[in-house]
Amino acid sequence: MRILVIEDELKVAEALKQGLERERYEVTLARTGERGYFLLGAREFDLVILDLMLPEANGFEMLSTLRRRDAATPVLILTARDSVADRVKGLDLGADDYLVKPFAFAELLARVRALARRGRGEPPPRLDIADLSVDLVARKVLRAGRTLTLTAREFELLAYLVAHQGQVVSREMLARDVWKETARVTPLDNVINVHMARLRRKVDEPFQDRLIHTVRGVGFIVQLEEP
Repeated sequence: MRILVIEDELKVAEALKQGLERERYEVTLARTGERGYFLLGAREFDLVILDLMLPEANGFEMLSTLRRRDAATPVLILTARDSVADRVKGLDLGADDYLVKPFAFAELLARVRALARRGRGEPPPRLDIADLSVDLVARKVLRAGRTLTLTAREFELLAYLVAHQGQVVSREMLARDVWKETARVTPLDNVINVHMARLRRKVDEPFQDRLIHTVRGVGFIVQLEEP
């Protein structure tokens, strides 16, 4: 799958390229709007990841131009502009998805997979472990065939943990990627612990096997076996 990333922030662009290439995507970078225009006219891509605030071009104008000549290529807007008006404008101009910085890379990957599968008419993306299934599009969770009723925050927390299944997730990672809190004077540890306790009561307590485990002094891990 060929992906064009149009992003002017060097660190973000390089991180996207390296992360996507680890997932075996073919990635081309454009650091300016002018370069993005050139590449869009010179090559074919399966997906475009587009920043809105670019030198030499306006991301909304680029999206509008792309849609006038190409109605099919999926476009994921990736931007720090998080107002409802910007989201509505981007989607109205033809974006297929809209993700706000800072973002969790696992969520970006899920959205990339969703756009790729949508184009091929495949089922919506899901995260699965054992008898637990997390539908990222419908935002539904099933365990052993039973629907679990989660709050929005509990869903985001569970999706993040399952996306990192088999890996230890620290409270700092959860504060940064799920709560989007990076500049608090006091840590979010107590808030995270409360949400985790509630999530465990819904995901693990009614069932025989535990999936959410605490790694003492480090964080949490989702896996079938005890850590």
